[in-house]
Amino acid sequence: MENKSIFIRRIYMDIDRYVDFKEKVVKNVSKAIVGKEKIIELIAISFICGGHVLLEDVPGLGKTLMVKAFAKTVGGSFKRIQFTPDLLPSDLTGVNFYNQKKAEFEFRPGPLFANIILADEINRATPRTQSSLLEAMEEKQVTVDGVTWKLPDPFMVLATQNPVETYGTFPLPEAELDRFFMRIKVGYPTREEEIEIINRNKKRDILEDVESVISLDEVYYLRDNFSEARISREVMDYLLDIVEYTRNSDSILLGVSPRGSIALFKASQVYALFNGRDYVIPEDIKYLAPFVLNHRIISIGSSRTKDIYENINIILENIKVPLEEV
Repeated sequence: MENKSIFIRRIYMDIDRYVDFKEKVVKNVSKAIVGKEKIIELIAISFICGGHVLLEDVPGLGKTLMVKAFAKTVGGSFKRIQFTPDLLPSDLTGVNFYNQKKAEFEFRPGPLFANIILADEINRATPRTQSSLLEAMEEKQVTVDGVTWKLPDPFMVLATQNPVETYGTFPLPEAELDRFFMRIKVGYPTREEEIEIINRNKKRDILEDVESVISLDEVYYLRDNFSEARISREVMDYLLDIVEYTRNSDSILLGVSPRGSIALFKASQVYALFNGRDYVIPEDIKYLAPFVLNHRIISIGSSRTKDIYENINIILENIKVPLEEV
């Protein structure tokens, strides 16, 4: 009986590490950005799952500031890349250059060789440059002149784009969009939040208050153990009902791929642990589905993000939520 009690306490202690991680990240990033606690939590979920995030909305909403604050919070190396039409793939991956002193070629790593990458205005780069990210995002490596180089671990791309402005931009292809774990619409602040934002900007440097509160060893532990969160067959069937609906709906041209169902499964596990549970409930999946699936669906007759979110909400309303007994 005593051993069993110790085992139970150990489980709850491990879950507490996930809860503590979420609270520390949200609190610390919120020193720089106002009213975006849910978005910060979603970014943290993606980070633990080893995924990448596309932050999408009009300029001036604090997307870049949020990414900088998150990178500073979790520690590790950070690089910001401003995407422009003249950016070349080698500007990201690095190049081999001839060292005259050594009389040999050496590899000079590009900015992708960091733990957290901010890809600012990613849709301003040409398709050729965008495609250079595919290997990095999926395989965590880059290939230059036939030689493969491993990227740092952990590795996460946080990209931003303005979905409204199309002049001088190159839409992300479906293959690249599918590499993103989540696509998140930032949204405008409330009136009270905007008052606080204005008052905070009296300071010269908002990021001064943000410090590193997470160690990489802690990240490795959380990332290696979140798969222990349980999911019942009923909840798994609910997840797959959502995915299959997108594939069979007459209003959807392209449904969710298996990569999308895996992403939703992993995100639900981490979200459950962030909320102090070692098991997934249907509400976890219902909450995360719009963020994980919206960029993996092409609706017939419309491509606006708002309409896709509405379609996913309609799907969720039409699928029966199982009653789970844990």
